[in-house]
Amino acid sequence: MTTILDGKKCAEKRLELLKEEIGESGLYPRLATVIVGNDPASQMYVRMKHRACEQVGIGSVGIELPADTTTEAVLDAVRRLNADPDINGILVQLPLPKGIDTERIIDAISPAKDVDGYHPENMGLLFSGKPRFSSCTPKGIMTLLEEYQVPLTGARAAVVGRSIDVGRPMAALLLNADATVIICHSRTQDLAGELRRADILISAVGKAHFITPAMVKPGAVVIDVGINQLDGKLVGDVDFAAVSGIASAITPVPGGVGPMTIATLMENTFRAAKEHACGSAE
Repeated sequence: MTTILDGKKCAEKRLELLKEEIGESGLYPRLATVIVGNDPASQMYVRMKHRACEQVGIGSVGIELPADTTTEAVLDAVRRLNADPDINGILVQLPLPKGIDTERIIDAISPAKDVDGYHPENMGLLFSGKPRFSSCTPKGIMTLLEEYQVPLTGARAAVVGRSIDVGRPMAALLLNADATVIICHSRTQDLAGELRRADILISAVGKAHFITPAMVKPGAVVIDVGINQLDGKLVGDVDFAAVSGIASAITPVPGGVGPMTIATLMENTFRAAKEHACGSAE
């Protein structure tokens, strides 16, 4: 029988524990979000993050900029947040509108406040095996795998997608957990063959029902990062109905990876607040 990896249930459990930790800490963490433009999906994600902040006792500040904002204007907002001692975490909602230099924006965020884990310094720490803030979606996936006691040591893991926000940090976290990792992408030869050898398959390609039963090893654990629209419905990269009959465990869409991403953002923000408090004490 296939196990459904319930990210919503796991995230709620993590958030309740985090709420208790924050309450006992005497700290008041604060997260600032920056959103540029009026993309409905981005606005929805930011609202969800602010609601999670309220749920666990994290203060939140939202900065909204129009779609025609320049790179310099976004940089000014980030610099002000970097300099604000009351702000512990900064999240710039991606993707940014065309014409804005995303790389410059990410590089400008203070590594100590980069709770999304995208800054090159934090990426370097992750790949060196000494992570400070790991990217929220990959770290949330690792937490979910741990919650369901999925063995990683020695397991063969395939990550489909090599993005800087999911694919690459996901591979690093799995490698740090002693899995044997392959990153597959658009130039991978015999993609289906590579995936069929994986004990753990993680897809982050953004194509509806891209992963079919022919790509999945019987008994594999399948993690679906994709969020796509198909015939008016929200679906993942994985053909859930077909693949769930083959996999030993699988995440649903929605209700799988998404809630874990937000829970991890809250945990990262609290960690940033604790590190800031320790630094202030010194």
